[in-house]
Amino acid sequence: MSALSSALPDFPWDLLEPAKTLAASHPDGIVDLSVGTPVDPVPQVVRQALIDGADAPGYPLTAGTAKLRAAIAGWLARSCHASGDLGVLPTIGSKELVAWLPTLLGVGPGDKVVIPQVCYPTYEVGVRLAGAEVIRSDSLTAVGPERVKLIWINSPSNPTGRVLPAEHLRKVVAWARERGAIVVSDECYLTLGWEAEPVSVLADEVTGGDYTGVLAVHSLSKRSNLAGYRAGLVGGDPALVAELLAVRKHAGMIVPAPVQAAMVAALEDEEHVAQQRARYSARRDTLRAALSKAGFEISHSEAGLYLWATRGEDCWQTVDRLARRGILAAPGAFYGPAAAQHVRIAMTATDERVAAAADRLAEGL
Repeated sequence: MSALSSALPDFPWDLLEPAKTLAASHPDGIVDLSVGTPVDPVPQVVRQALIDGADAPGYPLTAGTAKLRAAIAGWLARSCHASGDLGVLPTIGSKELVAWLPTLLGVGPGDKVVIPQVCYPTYEVGVRLAGAEVIRSDSLTAVGPERVKLIWINSPSNPTGRVLPAEHLRKVVAWARERGAIVVSDECYLTLGWEAEPVSVLADEVTGGDYTGVLAVHSLSKRSNLAGYRAGLVGGDPALVAELLAVRKHAGMIVPAPVQAAMVAALEDEEHVAQQRARYSARRDTLRAALSKAGFEISHSEAGLYLWATRGEDCWQTVDRLARRGILAAPGAFYGPAAAQHVRIAMTATDERVAAAADRLAEGL
């Protein structure tokens, strides 16, 4: 029996351990800007909903409660400007969906899946788990005559923060429909636009209310500080969502009932979202100014929770420079060969740690 893990790349963050050890040796401790994990409190309205839903002895619905499905549909209508009839489904965070979605949709050996040139590593992992072939490309015309089963797009991008305009999204959807391919848009950072307004693939200006062959993936991890709750969702083509539901019911991929209740509260409240956005905006301003003064060039980064920075050198050299100042960043090599000279700087650290990073950058590298 061959180990499935042998078909997968090294887990990226395991490779970062030496730099993490070096950064942790700083007299004032590490400033970990390598992972986009929230550090601020879970909103009280969400915690209360979790508590109120804690008496849940029975099995929850894979499809989600009626209240949750309505909350998801309502949020997609408000935030993604979708007006048609959507299929919706809660997921156990977004990473598990990204990893298993090709398999759940029947992608397999001999099939080809397009992912961005520079992107979240789990897109490639999901394709490999399905036994399919990865094509890294930001230009569908460059794909040529290849028969493609699925196309991943990511806007705002992790790690680059790049935002794809509505015109580009329309072209991707049209290209895919001509070829019978599925478009899946990872939009987990949609509400965190800074210098550009992100557009959902579900927006009327993209699909006109026709979601055939189109799905959008969202997460409450960053928007509502719920990474620990594993609360995600997918919406779009009702037929595709029905297929995902049918398979997920067999596989037991179910969001726990208390988390479903918490998701309803999170999706129906925007006050906490505005407060968290303000925190990230202030941290972004501090880090961007400090990196620029330290000689970094910031690429894209118009949305999302990261600054995509370069010194024009190998990314691992930059990681080492930062680690010697007690700052841990993610090397661009994690996100694809085309990113070998960039590092990803996360804004998900406390105000105190962000200020510490700025002070250390001011000392020079």
